[in-house]
Amino acid sequence: MSQLESPELEEIFLEYELLTAQVDKLFQKVQAEFPNEVACTKTCSDCCHALFDLSLVEAMAVNRAFNDKFGFGAERSKILERAGDADRSLTRLKYHYYKDVKSGMTDEEVMKKAAHDKVRCPLLGDDNLCLLYENRPLTCRIYGVPTAIGGKGHVCGKCRFDQGGKYPTLQLDRIQDKLAALSLKIVKVLGSRYKELHHVYVPVSMALMNKYDETYLGLKTEEKAKKPLKSPLE
Repeated sequence: MSQLESPELEEIFLEYELLTAQVDKLFQKVQAEFPNEVACTKTCSDCCHALFDLSLVEAMAVNRAFNDKFGFGAERSKILERAGDADRSLTRLKYHYYKDVKSGMTDEEVMKKAAHDKVRCPLLGDDNLCLLYENRPLTCRIYGVPTAIGGKGHVCGKCRFDQGGKYPTLQLDRIQDKLAALSLKIVKVLGSRYKELHHVYVPVSMALMNKYDETYLGLKTEEKAKKPLKSPLE
């Protein structure tokens, strides 16, 4: 079953598109002011190997764009095969992170460790170009300019910003809050049985492989109500 569509959902995805446009504008502003520091180039794929997860609204947006562009054919199969490989690699890494926490490592230590691990994005083509560039996630769009989350600054290691320097900084907390709010809107608009579905975050690989249909989204239909559905959180 294909991903659901409704006027209410389209409004939410339009809000998401407006957010991506705002983020792009902020990135372009920093890039224009600091052209020597922002080292992003067309074929630089450092961010295409970073580990990060997507909120519900962003995962669904990426899934929609992927299905629209690669509805069938050999290229779609190739991407999904790479997605499966990437997802298995991520599962192994996350298991090791879990063991690290159990052994006494702090969350910050685990995050620093994860920052050095790399997994190639299944949407990265053989020419080192993104196959879904116009619909890439927000993390990809802001990679390369100074960001901050929880009061701690971050920047791509390939860029040339001076450590301790004062630069315009994108506040990831605010962006993530907006994504979380849009994800919650989806749950409410759909009337999902899974009230915590907006707390489910997935990597790009899983966003491509998932089917965001009635079963996954836990919709209350008479047919579905006869049998209890298992939440993705369980």
